[in-house]
Amino acid sequence: MSRVKRGVTAHAKHKKVYKAAKGFYGRRKNTIRAAKPAVEKAMQYAFRDRKRKKRTFRALWIQRINAAVRPFGLTYSRFIDGMAKSGITVDRKVLSDLAISEPAAFQAIAEKAKAALAA
Repeated sequence: MSRVKRGVTAHAKHKKVYKAAKGFYGRRKNTIRAAKPAVEKAMQYAFRDRKRKKRTFRALWIQRINAAVRPFGLTYSRFIDGMAKSGITVDRKVLSDLAISEPAAFQAIAEKAKAALAA
């Protein structure tokens, strides 16, 4: 059986890790023993935070909606309940955007939700 030299394969693998570690500080960017675990950990954080980002944005939208409905004498939960009762199906992202960019349209939605709660 012939001898296989693995230098080319090893360099290719290392190159991939170094590319992912670009911008890291100290030995983490240019030493394979330090770069490999740093890249693995960075990928774990990236995976976790792609999920967390969705949670964070939803929380932000809810805070914005809550702040926007307070002048109309509603709380967030009462507003969402009123929307459900009035049959309005607009998601929180769009509601948050409406509250900022189109206050008149948001006010109309809030008034409908308030009317549905009273009925």
